[in-house]
Amino acid sequence: MDMPATPAETRIGFVGLGIMGAPMALNLMKAGYSLKVYNRSDRPGVQEVVEAGGSRAASPREAAEGSDVIITIVTDTPDVEAVILGEDGVVHGARPGATVIDMSTISPRVTREIGARLKESGVHMLDAPVSGGDVGAQNGTLSIMVGGEQAVFDDCLPVFEAMGKNINLIGGSGAGQTTKACNQIAVACTNLAMAEALMLAAASDMDVQKVLDAISGGAAGSWQMTNLGPRILKGDFDPGFMVRLQQKDLKLVLEAANDVKLALPGTSIAHQYFNIVERLGGADEGTQALIKAYEAQAGTEARAG
Repeated sequence: MDMPATPAETRIGFVGLGIMGAPMALNLMKAGYSLKVYNRSDRPGVQEVVEAGGSRAASPREAAEGSDVIITIVTDTPDVEAVILGEDGVVHGARPGATVIDMSTISPRVTREIGARLKESGVHMLDAPVSGGDVGAQNGTLSIMVGGEQAVFDDCLPVFEAMGKNINLIGGSGAGQTTKACNQIAVACTNLAMAEALMLAAASDMDVQKVLDAISGGAAGSWQMTNLGPRILKGDFDPGFMVRLQQKDLKLVLEAANDVKLALPGTSIAHQYFNIVERLGGADEGTQALIKAYEAQAGTEARAG
């Protein structure tokens, strides 16, 4: 890949301006990159990015045309296949030598298939899913897990550095997605443990705020305890990362585990409890809404005061 020397000379096509994509695109522009953007629906993030200087494309193909790097971050595996390989997809507009960076969370197996198809057209691909939620996307502090070739990764590192802080090339094609699956296991199971801890405190008529303060600074501390615990206590279930998207990711984890005949009982339990949250109407709430499955069982809420 021949990446231009400076951000000002590097043209980026960006597909997917949702909760994560819009702030990531804004951070790229703050770093000096020129963006041509596309989103499948007209949402507030699109206008925000355009007003900040992004050029609006009419399709993924148009976003790819003339771009050195094309970033995609959409919801699920079929969505990535559509925006990259579909009738008006990136593959039809990307020039030979360009690089597609898919930052969605999708199937590792399908990632490798997409990469092989792009390679036939002379286009490089990196799979680079992220962790850190909407806060990390806004602050440019995402963890980015990358699969692909070393030379392509090296060329694209400045692009990654505009969006994240903990950036690692894990291995070949699909390795980033497999690592994200591992990440989601740890995140979901830690969320489950936090919910159980707070629920026991609430059901025991303890001051849940004091319990959270006492345990979050010690060995039980976690990102979930620090960031999601206080939101639970306030009754704040606005999404940083939606339950339905967590469920999509956990299905991918369990499919990957099935491929290698691995039992993941903790992940399975988290998935089942999120099923309860979805049945209670919380699919579009943040993953901290996992507590609601326990509250429904206990008949009491885990709230401060």
